[in-house]
Amino acid sequence: MSSTTSTQVEIKAGFGRTLIVGAVAGVIGSLVMAMFAMMAAATYQHTGFFTPLYHIGSLLLDPSTMMASMEQGMAGSNFYFVFGPAVVGALIHMMVGAMYGVLFAVIVRMAKLRGMMLLLAGMIYGAVVFAVSAWVGLPLAATIFSAGDPITNMASMVGYPTFLVEHIMFGVATAFALLPFTRNRSA
Repeated sequence: MSSTTSTQVEIKAGFGRTLIVGAVAGVIGSLVMAMFAMMAAATYQHTGFFTPLYHIGSLLLDPSTMMASMEQGMAGSNFYFVFGPAVVGALIHMMVGAMYGVLFAVIVRMAKLRGMMLLLAGMIYGAVVFAVSAWVGLPLAATIFSAGDPITNMASMVGYPTFLVEHIMFGVATAFALLPFTRNRSA
């Protein structure tokens, strides 16, 4: 095998690893984001701990579980739980997190970000993901899946400040998960 071909194989293998590492980092970021969203929903929003999962799940499912959870939360019962819609919401959230994680890992690799610059980039990336999600991704997904207002208006329903903080936490957690892989430049 020539040295050029060997280098091309190494680059492709490195890029493939970047995609996998990015997906895993994005799932980790989505889990951190979800935990904050769920704590916010159970505390100062008074809408119920599992409501964020049902809200996301309403992309594919009837929003009645989300509404029931919100009603229970407002009545003081924070832990209304329905397995199916919770799992659907969690899976959708982690899949979207994986997608955004892959994109971020590619950016990190191309820009050769490391250390504090990587974490700062994660914070900025989270803010960008917030804007893209709130004003493009969610309305588009609502149209494609005929999901209506719960998805179209998710950012305003959650509250823009909380939605922004959730996404910044996603970006920072994703960046933090990528840190070990940037030391030897494989992500």
